[in-house]
Amino acid sequence: MALSANLFLRQSQSLVMTPQLMQSIQLLQMTHFELTQFIAQEVEKNPLLEFASNDEDLGSVGDREPKDERFEAMEETHGEDGSDRNAGDLASDWYESDNTGNANRLSDELDTNFGDVFPDDGSPQRADAPELLSQWKSMPGGEAGEGYDLDDFVAGQVSLRDHLNEQIPFSLPAMGDRLIAQHLVDQLDDTGYLRADLDETAERLGSTLADVERVLGTLQQLDPPGVFARCLSECLAIQLRQKDRYDPAMERLIDNLELLARRDFATLKRLCGVDEEDLLDMMAEIRQLNPKPGSGFETEISEAIMPDIVVRPSADGSWLVELNPDALPRVLVSQSYFASVSKTSQDHAFLSECLQNANWLTRSLDQRAKTIMKVASEIVRQQDAFLLYGVDHLRPLNLKTVADAIKMHESTVSRVTSNKYMLTPRGLFELKYFFTVSIGAVEGGDSHSAEAVRHKIRLLITNESPDAVLSDDDIVDTLKKNGIELARRTVAKYREAMNIPSSVQRRREKRALAKVSGF
Repeated sequence: MALSANLFLRQSQSLVMTPQLMQSIQLLQMTHFELTQFIAQEVEKNPLLEFASNDEDLGSVGDREPKDERFEAMEETHGEDGSDRNAGDLASDWYESDNTGNANRLSDELDTNFGDVFPDDGSPQRADAPELLSQWKSMPGGEAGEGYDLDDFVAGQVSLRDHLNEQIPFSLPAMGDRLIAQHLVDQLDDTGYLRADLDETAERLGSTLADVERVLGTLQQLDPPGVFARCLSECLAIQLRQKDRYDPAMERLIDNLELLARRDFATLKRLCGVDEEDLLDMMAEIRQLNPKPGSGFETEISEAIMPDIVVRPSADGSWLVELNPDALPRVLVSQSYFASVSKTSQDHAFLSECLQNANWLTRSLDQRAKTIMKVASEIVRQQDAFLLYGVDHLRPLNLKTVADAIKMHESTVSRVTSNKYMLTPRGLFELKYFFTVSIGAVEGGDSHSAEAVRHKIRLLITNESPDAVLSDDDIVDTLKKNGIELARRTVAKYREAMNIPSSVQRRREKRALAKVSGF
């Protein structure tokens, strides 16, 4: 067969991953914080993009309704810094011309002149505490005290280092010891543990290891108890010494915390030389200690999760699904600025590219919001019983069910539900929470959600008494009576995943807690 070169004309369709399409996919799976940072970067490098204020529409900047002439005149009286140059005169003219004709005459007739309300000493204004009045007038914002910040009056929060520095001069009078102590204070972490090498510290400060250890021993007696410990066992030992409960049996228990974590009580009784009752008492004392003594001085503010979807009951008995306006990015494309700059600028290619990118970004954000709304609405429709009755009625759900209902791909639904949160009357949940595997029911009934089954197991174990602790077989029988078919190994797997010990260990712990509580 002879080889030859031929030309063929063929028509085909293919999906090309353009940079704009990749950007849209990335926007879909971004969290609110990541999306805000991304838009801030785009606004910084694109002159046609700008953030929209709360009272502006999401349309073009140039398409705004004209304001009333009186309000425009009032705005002209304000400078760029927001100061009011002649607001009193202008407001008076506007008030007189449109309302009463003479504001001063009306004030005299109604006896509403507040200029001489307290004429006790003949002066228009009198302060009972002149020194407080002078302090108030000296605040930023002028003599009227306007513009002050209430945060200036809030007491400062004491940090762990400040709390320790207040105690060091009373415990270490020598300046050399204070220098070592200050260096050790700087090596503390947020939980109060010392993360420093004593040999390196002594070498750096030109001191001896004995002096550093002596100073450290003094610092370990400061408040809060357990501070300056180098490990968990040392932290617990310091607290027990201050309570005068660090006997040899307790010392051996503290030295074998790994056995306590594994609940190997038989080995612990042998090592400590105590019986089961004494071991339970020692464990109860350890539970009352603080493993993180510096946690009470944390100054970091926990960041609240901002929900992307808000679900509320409506008047007709259905559910109202809305996008959270605070989580929606507000950006505008300045068409008027583009029109004015394009007339004088020579770089039309750059402006056209900026306009194209800006329009694509706004369309991508709009498509992102619509996709999140579709997925959230379908989840609410599928999990209506959960919103009404709680986690016991959470239905099994997978990505394919939602994707088929809204005519989208499973990967799109997966991106939408990642790191997105929904605020419901039942609380705040991640969208992934509503997707759980299915567990079969007895005699062909409705299947159950794995999360609902785990919740039932947790409730059964929580409500059990110390004298009637449920084994895994007992839990299987109880679930079967409620129409849930589950194997014993599956119950054990769920129980271990929830960090719940076995029935034997729970019986010992519940009896110990009942004894400590006085029951």
